[in-house]
Amino acid sequence: MRITRVLSMALLMAGLAAGPATADSSPSASPSSDDSSAPTQAGTSFRTATELDQGQQATASGSTGDYLYWSFAADAGQRPTVKATVKLRDTHAGETWQLDVYDGLRRRQACQYGAATRTAAQGTASLDLACTLRTVRAWSEQWANDPLPGTYYVRLTVVDLQSSDLGQPVSTELRVDSKDIGGSAAVDGSLAQPLTPGIAVKSTSDEDSSSTTSAALSSIEPDGGWSSGWWSDRWVWTGVGGVLAALAGIGGYALTRGSGRPRRVPPPGM
Repeated sequence: MRITRVLSMALLMAGLAAGPATADSSPSASPSSDDSSAPTQAGTSFRTATELDQGQQATASGSTGDYLYWSFAADAGQRPTVKATVKLRDTHAGETWQLDVYDGLRRRQACQYGAATRTAAQGTASLDLACTLRTVRAWSEQWANDPLPGTYYVRLTVVDLQSSDLGQPVSTELRVDSKDIGGSAAVDGSLAQPLTPGIAVKSTSDEDSSSTTSAALSSIEPDGGWSSGWWSDRWVWTGVGGVLAALAGIGGYALTRGSGRPRRVPPPGM
C-alpha cells in the first residue's frame, strides 16, 4: 500500500507540473483570417522591403530581372520557413531563380533545408522555392552568424536567364510560417533589443517648434510581442525532473528501510 501511494503521488505531481509546459508554448503562425491585409507588392531594396506578417500570403507582380524584397519578424525559439512561387509566361527559355534570406544585420542566412535555388526549364509555368532557416536564438556570440530575433529580409530574383527573357512580366507569391521549437533551443541570455532597424526619421521643419526629433522604427513585430528571452518550457521540465527525483528517493528509502529495529534474541541457555 505504501508503494502504491508513492507511485500515485509521483504521477499526480508529474501531471500538475507538465501542464504549464503546453500552455506556455507559443503556437506557430497561423494563416491570417483577413486576406485583404496581405501585401500585393514588393519592395526593390532593403530599405523599401514590404512588411509581411507570418501566415499571410503576399503577392507581387514584376519583371524578370527585378529584385523583389519583403521583410518579416521572427522571435527567439522560432524556425521560419519561407516559401515562394514564381509564375512565368508560357514561352520562355531556361531561367534560374534564387531565394535569399537576410537577418536584421543584413547577413545572409543559410538554409537548413529546402530548395532556395531552382531552374525552370523551357515552357515551365511555375517554379516553387523554399528555405527553412535555423532556429532563431535569443543570444549569440559576436563572431557567430546565428539567427537572432528581429527583422528578416527576403530577396527573390532571377540569377540566370537568356537576354530575350529580360524584362518579361512575372507574378510571385510569398508566404512565411514558423515552427515553435521550445525550450530545446533556449540559451542563457537575451538581446537588449531585437534587431529591428530604423526606417525613417520624423522631424518638424518649424525651427520654433519645441518638439524633438525621434526615430521611427519598423512597426513589424510578432503578434504577442517580443519575448524576454529568459523564460522557456525548459524551466518546467527541470522542475518536473527535480520532483520526480525527490519522489524516487522517498520511494527508495521506503522500500529499503525495513520494519524498524530487529528483535533482540536472548542467548542460549537463558
